[in-house]
Amino acid sequence: MRKRDLTQFGIKWNPFSPDVPPEALMRTPKTDLFCWRVEQQLQEGGFILLTGDPGTGKSILLRQLAHHLTNLSDVLVGVLSRPQSVVGDFYRELGHLFGVPLSPANRYGGFKALRERWQAHIETAMARPILLYDEAQLANHAVLSELRLLTSTQFDSSSILTVVLCGDDRLLNRLRSEELLPLESRIRFRMPLEAVSKEQLTMFVGHCLEAAGNQGLMTKAVIGALAEHAGGNFRSLTNLANELLNAAIRKDVALIDEKLFFETLGGPTRGGEPREHKRPAKPKPN
Repeated sequence: MRKRDLTQFGIKWNPFSPDVPPEALMRTPKTDLFCWRVEQQLQEGGFILLTGDPGTGKSILLRQLAHHLTNLSDVLVGVLSRPQSVVGDFYRELGHLFGVPLSPANRYGGFKALRERWQAHIETAMARPILLYDEAQLANHAVLSELRLLTSTQFDSSSILTVVLCGDDRLLNRLRSEELLPLESRIRFRMPLEAVSKEQLTMFVGHCLEAAGNQGLMTKAVIGALAEHAGGNFRSLTNLANELLNAAIRKDVALIDEKLFFETLGGPTRGGEPREHKRPAKPKPN
């Protein structure tokens, strides 16, 4: 979406894009609780689990956490970018994230160097480094087991790394496997995310529009219809709203109203689903 297209609506960015500035994301009591709880865990280390179905806000919450952590002094943050790595590649990425040169041929040397790096940070900053592991349902069992061993010291009485594991229900199922039960039992805090209420989705759209600079871009009826159609899912909501915004740009209208909604997305049925367009029945032969 071009910047000049946004300017005509009086908005600074696409309010329904995944990459809105982190400070513009809507904060909720759940956001504040999660960020506070992770911040407290930095003093002790260990594992934190964030789970939920796709579209329930996990990525939003991780972005808000990462932004929150950048405002804390002396916090060392690593964000994994390739969750499905095998153990060797996993070590390479950890070395890159935490500034430790590792040799792929010497895994023990990498194990030792990373732990020494984290321990040195704890001694100077009095807080554990933190690793954010998104899409952890894709992780290899061997990688998760290796991560558990990496973080544990003094016969498992101390942790030198804080780890946030984030994933969908497949992650929960994998953690219940016999191989990963030792990790599952060490999770210190769990936050499950569920389907979002219509009221929350309505507030979310209003916040997105206000943060972008034009709270009046959509009528209240359209916002309510979007919340109804989204089925409790943030991603579904933003995809639908983004379609409406593109339609408004294409048709050069300044207000997203009910007429544009029906033309673009169709009308709702009694259950809130988009109305299907049926072909007229063929006439019966005489």
